Amino acid sequence: MKKSIQLPLQTGDLIVGFMVWVILSSLLPYILQDIAIPPDRVALVTAVPVILGSVLRVPLGYLTNRLGARTVFLASFVCLLLPVWLISEATTYEALITGGVFLGIGGSVFSVGVTSLPKYYPRERHGFVNGVYGFGNMGTALTTWLAPLAAAAWDWRVAVKLYLVLLVAAIAVNLVLGDRAEPRVRTPIVAQIKTVWRDGRLWALSLFYFVTFGAFVALTVYLPNFLVTHYGLDGVTAGMLTSAFIVAAATLRVLGGWLADRYDCLRLLAVVFAALAMGAAVLALAPGLPVYLAGIYLISAACGIGNGAVFKLVPTYFLGQAGPVNGLVSMWGGLGGFFPPLVLAASTAVFGSNVPGLALFAAFCIACLGVAAWMGRKERAQAS
Repeated sequence: MKKSIQLPLQTGDLIVGFMVWVILSSLLPYILQDIAIPPDRVALVTAVPVILGSVLRVPLGYLTNRLGARTVFLASFVCLLLPVWLISEATTYEALITGGVFLGIGGSVFSVGVTSLPKYYPRERHGFVNGVYGFGNMGTALTTWLAPLAAAAWDWRVAVKLYLVLLVAAIAVNLVLGDRAEPRVRTPIVAQIKTVWRDGRLWALSLFYFVTFGAFVALTVYLPNFLVTHYGLDGVTAGMLTSAFIVAAATLRVLGGWLADRYDCLRLLAVVFAALAMGAAVLALAPGLPVYLAGIYLISAACGIGNGAVFKLVPTYFLGQAGPVNGLVSMWGGLGGFFPPLVLAASTAVFGSNVPGLALFAAFCIACLGVAAWMGRKERAQAS
């Protein structure tokens, strides 16, 4: 029974982790009314949770193989209680930054499920299984939609404190339903990394996920405040539009995993990167809100499908070292979400426009398209 419930359980865990991860970016328009944040530091407040959420993915992937998903999820949710409480009581910019850094634990739990769940399924279903688990990205949508509603109804501090209740509930569910008998992999992490360190496919997948998941995270934290300041929307409407972006990406991630189980992943990724470059071009035109949102949702669809495809390839290429490789690839994906908001803010500050930042993103997408096409040709030549 516990084995069969691990996919929905761990998907729910990821939803909880990602809900907590984006508290600051979702509530920033309300926090700014109460706490003075220097204008040049606003982007940093929303970006700092990404740091720890990225770096911790490597050790959490390894620890999942050593200790099991149940233990790692439990420890992560317990550790999140303190930063959530700290943010709910914050009165200074420094306190927000401190709490925000440790909110990153919520984003780091992604590497737990992608390491644990393939143990329960045959290889030909890994793309779909990781796609379903990746649907846990929906947690960011729930927070960007519900947190502003709670803040508007009561207060942003009350809204943050509600996450303490959510975390306690998740701890209780994992205590009861988590699999204590999950298969363990006890090869030392250094030995596992040494076997893959020089494999170019590891760095190619890291680059791909840096762009696809990075764009998803970056726009998740960037959009709520941007839609308020640039288009004059209220916080609730901005949250709903951002939620739609996240829902589309999370839903299509499942489709991306399903497609990757059936078709050439690298050709699929080449199409994804072409779509991302097109989306960046639409945004660079600085259109009115309807066209801007069309560009955003094109990027959302491409990110979702691309994320699903990348995590089909990880266990395909590195089944014996899935823990650290999942951690490394997902770490680069998380870091990909850290830089774009800062780059876009710097581009606006220096050039008076975010077009140079968007052009840099498009260039990354075109480079990834080239790498995916080259890898595909090489693999097909080796197979013939």
